[in-house]
Amino acid sequence: MVPYLSDARLAAIPGIRHGFFTRQGGVSTGIFTSLNCGLGSGDDKNHVRENRARIAAALGLPAEKLVTAYQVHGTTTLPVVAAWSPDERPKADALVTDRPGIALAVGIADCAPVLFADPDARVIAAAHAGWRGALDGILESAVEGMEKLGARPERIVAAIGPTISRIAYEVGPEFVDRFTAADPENRRYFRPAGRPDHALFDLPAYIAARLKRKGLAAVADLGLCTFTDEGRFFSFRRAIRRGEQDYGRLLAAIALAE
Repeated sequence: MVPYLSDARLAAIPGIRHGFFTRQGGVSTGIFTSLNCGLGSGDDKNHVRENRARIAAALGLPAEKLVTAYQVHGTTTLPVVAAWSPDERPKADALVTDRPGIALAVGIADCAPVLFADPDARVIAAAHAGWRGALDGILESAVEGMEKLGARPERIVAAIGPTISRIAYEVGPEFVDRFTAADPENRRYFRPAGRPDHALFDLPAYIAARLKRKGLAAVADLGLCTFTDEGRFFSFRRAIRRGEQDYGRLLAAIALAE
């Protein structure tokens, strides 16, 4: 079985399986070594399919029950009533369901994966939250999508998986201006960087604060950085700095047991 990371609060909920999967345990090679799950990457598609099947198996499900969307850094949350094929992925950045036997998954390579569960309503969600989606409201959209299926914020447990950390996320002044224009209090998520007029952005802290404002029961952060931990995680920004033409994608997934 492929290795994965988990959150203690989510793991303690009966009948819910989840995992923040690393790059380890797959069949891909080269810059995609080894558990690359990116359908949009230049990796061998047979390798990608096998890697995704291994993740589904780790959750106790067949490969065809692993569902992902075509992520566009937007705020759309889709309810999932039946699994679709990888070739039919609709555009969305969060998925919700109350149907057992379907694994909701999001792909990441520096953006944050967030997994949600309401243990009483038996409603789960998975969200892909980069800076743009988080700023525009994908997290709130995911919670509201869960509420439409009977979840309540005060019962929802959320976990933020591996993402780029503040020490590795340098941004320019226009980035800071965009966040502070939305809310002057957002300045707290930035620290001075080494370069003049640049700052270091704390994406996981910003995400956690947005979720807490929604009144969730618990918000956990695994505190793991995709950029600095090359042995375990793919990173878009690390690939760009090296001049690599492509990069692998990680998956985070959650499912209700049948």
